[in-house]
Amino acid sequence: MKARFVWCLLVASWIGPSLVSAQTPTKEVETYPMLMDVVPLAVQAGQTAEHQVRSRYTMEGAYRVLVSGSGLTAEVVPPEEPAAAPPAKAAKPAAGGKPAAKAKRAIAELKLRFHAAADALPGVRDFRIATPQGASTLGQIVVTRDPVVVETEPNDTAATATAVKTPATICGAVGKAEDVDFYKFHAAQGSSLSFHVRSARCQDRIHDLQQHIDPIVTLRNAAGTVLAMSDNYFFADALLHYRFAAAGDYYLEIRDVRYMGNTYWQYAIEVNDRPLVTTVFPVALAREKSTRLELVGFDLPADPSVTLTLPGSTPLGNQWIDLPLKARANPAAVWVSDLPLTVAAADNLQPAKAQTIELPAGVNGRVRRPGEVHYYRFQAAKGERFTFDAIGRQLQSAMDPIIAVLNEKGARAVENDDYAEGQVFTGDARIEHWAAPAAGRYLLEVRDLHLGGGPEYVYFLQARRSEPYFSLQLDTDKTIVSAGGAAMLFVRVFRHNGFAGEVKLHVEGLPPAVKATCGRILDGVADGCIVLQADRAALPSLANVRVVGQADFAADGKNWKLKAVARPLQETYLPGGGRGLFPVDWHTVAIARPMDILAVELSQTQITLKPGESKKIDVKIRRAAGFDKNVTLDVMYRHLGGISGNSLPPGVTLDDKKSRTLLTAKLSAGAIVLTAAADAKPVDKQVVPVIASVSVNFVMKFNYAGPPLLVTVEKK
Repeated sequence: MKARFVWCLLVASWIGPSLVSAQTPTKEVETYPMLMDVVPLAVQAGQTAEHQVRSRYTMEGAYRVLVSGSGLTAEVVPPEEPAAAPPAKAAKPAAGGKPAAKAKRAIAELKLRFHAAADALPGVRDFRIATPQGASTLGQIVVTRDPVVVETEPNDTAATATAVKTPATICGAVGKAEDVDFYKFHAAQGSSLSFHVRSARCQDRIHDLQQHIDPIVTLRNAAGTVLAMSDNYFFADALLHYRFAAAGDYYLEIRDVRYMGNTYWQYAIEVNDRPLVTTVFPVALAREKSTRLELVGFDLPADPSVTLTLPGSTPLGNQWIDLPLKARANPAAVWVSDLPLTVAAADNLQPAKAQTIELPAGVNGRVRRPGEVHYYRFQAAKGERFTFDAIGRQLQSAMDPIIAVLNEKGARAVENDDYAEGQVFTGDARIEHWAAPAAGRYLLEVRDLHLGGGPEYVYFLQARRSEPYFSLQLDTDKTIVSAGGAAMLFVRVFRHNGFAGEVKLHVEGLPPAVKATCGRILDGVADGCIVLQADRAALPSLANVRVVGQADFAADGKNWKLKAVARPLQETYLPGGGRGLFPVDWHTVAIARPMDILAVELSQTQITLKPGESKKIDVKIRRAAGFDKNVTLDVMYRHLGGISGNSLPPGVTLDDKKSRTLLTAKLSAGAIVLTAAADAKPVDKQVVPVIASVSVNFVMKFNYAGPPLLVTVEKK
């Protein structure tokens, strides 16, 4: 299978929140917890176990844990209090006669108690910790069906190998450079085992882990002879299957392929003799329809197939399903579709034998042999527009699909390999909104990028006539707002297939003490803003929310009512301080305790600009006692020249020269000056945030906000 697939694209830089207790001034700003790892990485279904979580910045006061999916819950294990120390002398008064602040014990490690139900679906789960500093970044833990065995150090040679009784899930860490971990187990003659590594895939969402593991596993006999190795199978993670010809003791070795190491490079290796399903065919399924699935993988039953019917409530798109096998297999990835489904013909390997499809259509295909290319024929009217998708990598297929449109003479009209939307790409192929230059028949060509092939090279082809739609992305995966304060959330739109116009925003599921002023994304503008405000008496709490956009759109004599749910993106550090964005399922709104800036106050919350006119908004920040750091004012979400969010009306800009945006030391008064260009279009009450940023380090900031500023531009 192909090497590690990266979902994140490099963008300008990191802009993230950072919290500090308003009551305790510190030289170094405390931030919300940035989860780094969980030890051990796996929990067994049907068991309750304690796991150590490590974080950048404190987890002090952690009070709740959110876990994705069903069948797995977690709670915070209260930290043990340190032994009583001798009474200290009274602190000398600080300058000004006030007592010196008492130092707090930072908690960068915390125990969580996970409860896994016996029927919990195996696989990777997200979790997040709530603290008075706000919501942590996302962590991940693996649910497994087998007992968890944790490495015992030292185990860097066969002589010191950790003993394992299979089946088991082995948990450990490649904790330092040149670290090699050995595990010893016994295998019976004629038996077979699968060794499935989960490590690199669990690091994509780690916020502050700039280098990721590339694990390789090696199987050796008692004499040390290498029997088998596996490097990249599921992206960077390894999968090794082996049948043992002789009974005896054997050794499993795991290391980083580059001999690198990191204290946070945790791994979980699932070792068992049950069926291991790598993919299924067909890979796209309809709801409420019985489908016979061929299973592909290892240690499969004599009849490697199952019959499955998905409930009507199953969400569309990529889903993990439990397979109805007596010997419990791992869940499989499928694509749930509402298109008319068919299977690729066995002989569509040449343009002359292209398989005819009627659009819309969904085709389950498999490139059975290296070099194989599939062709499909469809009819088009002149100017008719189409969208085609070849989906494979999202389903952990071995296939890296590439798709092309050809005319009947074989001339290539358009081709695509990796499709990207904003900061995220999938590795799958899409040709969107292609217009037929003339009436006639056309061909779709589908193949693997590297001309590979085999049972695991499955794909799903979607072929549809284009319809207008839009999608939304949230920057970021969480919004932290302090009691009595405000915060902003930017939403970016991607318009497709001719859609133009504005998108109205609203948010669902907010904590009770938080209210939202939801703006809109104007026509011709990429970003909109939602300003959240928390009650002064609000206690720390959090909730996962949905941001929804709606639009009415008329084109070609049709009226469209469009709707989309925004996709959250979690920030991840990249080498050199760059910023990556990784798609996740949650956006969490957290209420935090009061922070360095208690409030951002505006002289006015509504302004009206005439074309060519400028107006000044005086800004006052209320600093917490002892907070004397520099503060920067802005109306855009930006850092080091990159802009991640800008909801200003078209033609309205921040006048940097006339504004007073740098508030040094104890300065608390500044100003924002907005100017409308002479040709600025009229806009009514556009929501714009006034942002106060505090630097945490050379790449990281926390952004506070004032009440929503409503900007109106009059007609010329």
